[in-house]
Parts: sequence; structure tokens; C-alpha cells
Amino acid sequence: MAVNSFREDEQLEGMGKKETLKRLFSYLFKYKTAVIGVLVCMLITVVISLVNPLIIERAIDVYISKSDMAGLMRLAIFTIVLNGIFIIMVKIRMYVMARISNKILLDIRQELYEHIQTLSFSFFDSRPTGKILARIIGDVNSLKEVLTNAVTTLIPDFVTVCGVVLIMVVKDWRLALASLCSIPLMILAIWFIQKFSHVRWQIFRKKGSNLNAYVHESIAGMSVVQSFRAEDETKEVFSGLVKEHEQSFVGAVRLADMFGGAIDFCWGIGAMVLYWAGIKMIGAEYVSVGTLVAFGTYISMFWNPVMNLSNFYNQIITNLTAAERIFEILDTQPDITDAEEVEELPEIQGKVEFEHVSFTYDEGTPAETKVLEDVSFQIQPGETIALVGPTGAGKSTIVNLISRFYDIQKGRILIDGYDVQKVSIQSLRQQMGVMTQENFIFQGTIRENIAYGKMDATEEEIIAAAKAVNAHDFIMKMEKGYDTVLKERGAGLSIGQRQLIAFARTMVSMPKILILDEATSSIDTHTEILVQQGIEALLKGRTSFVIAHRLSTIQKADRIFVIDKGGILEQGSPAELMEKKGHYYNLYMAQFKNI
Repeated sequence: MAVNSFREDEQLEGMGKKETLKRLFSYLFKYKTAVIGVLVCMLITVVISLVNPLIIERAIDVYISKSDMAGLMRLAIFTIVLNGIFIIMVKIRMYVMARISNKILLDIRQELYEHIQTLSFSFFDSRPTGKILARIIGDVNSLKEVLTNAVTTLIPDFVTVCGVVLIMVVKDWRLALASLCSIPLMILAIWFIQKFSHVRWQIFRKKGSNLNAYVHESIAGMSVVQSFRAEDETKEVFSGLVKEHEQSFVGAVRLADMFGGAIDFCWGIGAMVLYWAGIKMIGAEYVSVGTLVAFGTYISMFWNPVMNLSNFYNQIITNLTAAERIFEILDTQPDITDAEEVEELPEIQGKVEFEHVSFTYDEGTPAETKVLEDVSFQIQPGETIALVGPTGAGKSTIVNLISRFYDIQKGRILIDGYDVQKVSIQSLRQQMGVMTQENFIFQGTIRENIAYGKMDATEEEIIAAAKAVNAHDFIMKMEKGYDTVLKERGAGLSIGQRQLIAFARTMVSMPKILILDEATSSIDTHTEILVQQGIEALLKGRTSFVIAHRLSTIQKADRIFVIDKGGILEQGSPAELMEKKGHYYNLYMAQFKNI
């Protein structure tokens, strides 16, 4: 999969506009009872709004013309009560729809987050974290008004427009025709604007995603930025991305703002033609004052909803790209999935076999990189295997394939005789413990961070794991011991302390197969001795894979695999490989020749 950086606009491959809208509005069906209640409230308000001009007409033509003040007062009281109900119904519908739209946003965000957790490493390898966050946070938030207005604007205003047209035609079709003469012009203007507006809003979303990705990357690497005094360079890049974002927004808004102007222009033409026709063309003697005032009110009642509908349509065009970006991720299928007739992997002993395994990253793309070619080996339960070799040789790839973070193209990987592609991913990974050099510490207590490896871990298990890696002593010296709250990424802890907490998190799961990928690379020599003592006691009888560039840390391994050039160049115990004076011997001597 090609890698997308903050310098590149994302390419969307989604569904059409109609399909996107249909899918987005389908979330409303989960709350159909509440939506029906809102629709009832809106029906009442629409009926009241349609009756109001008729009340005005009656007040002028019947009561005022005859000076019937008592009748006018009764009509006024009725109107006040009626519009009091109108206000109450509006408040209810606004409150209920706000709750519904917020719940839908939560549903979409939860669905998106849960789906992202199922995606394979290749998905995260192909794009910056900031661009993923932009979809989970910004794009989801932008859908709120669309969802709310889909019910509170689209339906009632559409009904209002239809009701107004019907009443106008019934009362006087000639005045109705005059009032609505500018509709063809309005349709043409809206079609022209939306044709180009959607593309511009797509560009705006892409530029915002680029900016978000760069900000996330810069903050995450702030220590590097400050260490190399690169603030001016990052400011320049940031300024350029902000400028692109601003220009894309201005370009989109300029076109979108034409909606309102087009509607106002058509509204003005319709009003002028109405009064010209009512007074000059048809003749004032044929049109009562009340009827003409009522039509004047109705034309406002027609164009106000049309304005609202055009704004809603503009809103859809503006935010449709956000829905497209969300659904694109939801439609992204994970590369690693359970087979249809998958079986649960029983409790394992830890035997691992590679049978003629070949693996290529980004197969079939310009970025294709072949890493392993026809690799075969057998690991017996309880063995400790060290993987050594140059950077990029495939050491981490081997352990990632065992955990099935990637799928191989050829061959088979067996654990206790079970093909890893034919057992459930959960039953496979729950029996493995993986620790890398990138030890991530979550914001929370030390206890919570360790228990992350086993959510139902007891206090005794947490302490035992910490003691096994010699983390218990430094934890107890902290202000609140295991209840000490850690900052994000473990800020305030030394690199070695963060490493030990992450190690304890792996240990508490009591894995059958343990993978240590440069796990001790950031620990000082004294701490490493303590960790090695804990590892020896805890890993007894467990199959383990250890990747280490510091060859001093793997001298007690049962076997060492020298990985390079797509396979295993040589293997054997440390003593056997030293005696052989081959690749491992050269690596060892190169590392220790100056000691």
C-alpha cells in the first residue's frame, strides 16, 4: 500500500452522493420512535404556520372592514394560543433532535473506532496518525448539523413549500403563477453552484487532513524539533499548510455563499411580479386587500423555506465529503481476518514451524519489498531463539508473522501443528506476549498500565509481574506506588522505567510465546542485568523470540538465527556459531573489537 504523507492529498474512492446520503440518514432509523415524535411536532408547527396568513386575511376582510372589534379580539386570543402551541412544539423538536443527532455522532464515532481497531498494520503504515484522527474527530463532528437539519429543516420546510403552493393555487392560480415565476431560474443557479462546490469542499477536507497530520507529527516529535533547533523550518512548513487550508476554504466558501444571493434574487423577482400582477395585470378591483396581503405573506413563507432548503443543500454539499471520508474507512476491509470456518486455538505448548515461508511488503505495488524467501525452521516448546542481523533483514517481520500481524504469500506457519491462518486471531494473540522497543505508556496509574496486558489481573499478579522484571522496587519508591498517575507517554519517567513498566505489562499476561523486539535496547547496563534475571525466571518453559542488536544480551539463547538476504544465513548456539567463524562471528567481533 502506498504511503500517504502530510504533503499529499488523500485520494477518495467512495460511493456516489446519493448512496452516501442514504447511508448517512440510515442512522436515524435506530431512533425512529423519537424521530416520529419530532415529525408530529413539526406537522403541528407547519399547520399553524400555514393557517396564520389565513387568519390575517380574515382579520382584514371580515373583522377590520366591518369594525367588529369583539370578533377581532376573539380571533387575536385564538391566534395567541395557537402560536403558543407553535413555540412549545418548536422547543420540543429542537431538544429531541439535538439529543438524537448527538447520539448518532456517538454511534458513528464508536463504529469508526471499533472498525479501525480491526484493521491491519498495513492500514496504519500507509497514512499518518493525524489523518486518521481528522476523520474520527473533525469529520464526524461536521455531520451533526446535517443530521439535525435533515429532520428539522428538510421535512417541515418541504411540507411548508408544498402546502403554500397548494393554498396559493387554490386561492388564485394567476397570482400563484406570478409569485413562482422565478423558480426555473433558481433551479438553474443551484445546479450550477453545486456542480463545482462539492469538489472544492473535497479539497478543503484534504488540506485540513494534511494540516492535522503535520501538527500531530510535530507535537509527537517536539523533542527532536527542539533538539535540532528546527523550529523555523517547522514554522515554515506549518505556515504553508495553513495557507493551503485557508485558500481551499475561501475558494469553497465563495462559491457556497452564492446560494443565498441566488435565492434572494429569485425571491425579489417573484415578489415584484406578484404585486405587479395583482395590481396592474389582473386589476386591483379583482383582488381584495386581504388576499393580496395573504399572498405577500405566503410568498415569504414560500421563499423562507426555499432559502432554508438551499442552505441545507449547501450544508450537505459542504459536509458530504466528511461522510465520504468516514464511510471510506468503514468500507476498508482488514487484510487480516478470520477464515469462515475458523477454529479456536487451544492452550498451546509453544512449538513454532515455518514451512517454506515467503513474504513481500506491498506486493504488486511500486513500493513492493521482498523480505523473506522460502524460509523454513522448527522451534521446540520452551526454546529461546535470538534473531540477529542488519536493519531491514526481516527479524521483526518473522515475529510479526508469528503473531499474524501480516499474512504470508507462500508457505505455512504452524503453532503446535495449527496453521495460524486457520485459527481465530483472538485465540492466537491472547497466548502471545509482544514487547517492542517502542514502549507506549498510557495516561493513567501504573497499576492500570500493567493490567492492560490482562484486564482482569489481580493485585497479586500485577505485583508478581513487576517483581519479575525488577520494576517493583522503583514503583514502590514513587509517590503513590502502583497508584501513581503517569502522564501521557510516561513523561516524567526515565526511558528505563518506562521500559520496565511495559515489560511488566507483557509479563502479566503469562504468554505461552514471548516476543521481545529490541525490548532492552533503551535500558542501561545495570537495569538490563536486573531485567535479564527476571526474564530467566519468568520465561522458563516458554517459547521466546528475542531480537537484539546488543549481542551480549543473547548469550544464553538456545539458538541464534542470523537473518539476512531473505532468509536464515546460519543458525546454532552462540558457542557453535563462534566456533564456525561465519556471519555471526563477524557480527560479534565487529561489535566487541573495541572493548
